[in-house]
Amino acid sequence: MLSVTSARDKYCWPNGGEMQLYINDMRLSNNNKKKRLFTKNRFLLLFVFMTLVLALIRILFPSLAKKGLLSCSDDTTPVSGTNSDTCYVAPFRPLSHCFYDGNGREMKHRILSVPGFDETFPDSNAVQLESANKNGVNVVADRHDAEKRMNELVYIGSNPFYFVKKLDSSIPYLVPRAAVLLQDIGRNFFDSLQVKKIPLHKIMVNSVLRTQEDVRKLQMHNRNATTKSCHLYGTTFDISYTRFKTVSNPDSEPRRAVQNDTLKYVLSEVLRDLRLSGRCYVKYEVHQSCYHITVR
Repeated sequence: MLSVTSARDKYCWPNGGEMQLYINDMRLSNNNKKKRLFTKNRFLLLFVFMTLVLALIRILFPSLAKKGLLSCSDDTTPVSGTNSDTCYVAPFRPLSHCFYDGNGREMKHRILSVPGFDETFPDSNAVQLESANKNGVNVVADRHDAEKRMNELVYIGSNPFYFVKKLDSSIPYLVPRAAVLLQDIGRNFFDSLQVKKIPLHKIMVNSVLRTQEDVRKLQMHNRNATTKSCHLYGTTFDISYTRFKTVSNPDSEPRRAVQNDTLKYVLSEVLRDLRLSGRCYVKYEVHQSCYHITVR
């Protein structure tokens, strides 16, 4: 008679150590079998199958793809303090809606200006002075004093979005908050001109930070110069509405001329939006032909 020895008998020894080895081998063998059940090829086949199923559902039931997984209302803002389970989602508005209508035609952006310059920009010197005291630096004695305070002031003499004319009674320094505001005005002005298809122009800065020495010199020939000027704190600057710097390429063809009033109207729209957003105070100066602007 033939005797058949099992794998268990093969590892069965008196000291019992071989029995543990047998158990470990059996566990390893079972793990290898499980790993072989989910191979790379099977994963790819499952992925292709699921993709085909979803594509088939989209073809047969297109309404499901449009509705999405959540049932949401058209409101853009949830009502606070309610126990409603309704999901409020802002409707998707692609950036192209600013430039093209529903038929794909390019939209025309008209120059609207503002209803009235005095009514739109009424912020007096007293209002702006309060903000200057809050957000500005201590009064700067002279240019030498300004050079010592570079940790508080930012040089704004050169920037691609605006042009600083030759300054006689001020120096090109602002507090960082005001410097960012000035750059945003210039950049928004660029964007508005481009959208309205107007040749690019830079805004022109007439006056920036005034030192006490500058104020004393101004008072000698300008009776309106005051020691309580917002320009003393590095928060205020003037932008001309009658003069602009043309942006042109000397190697390209001459560009069409643009009337200053057109540029003035576009600039007024930019300043109105920034003022309404709480970024700045603006005063329309008639005699100085500029916008007097203080950061908030």
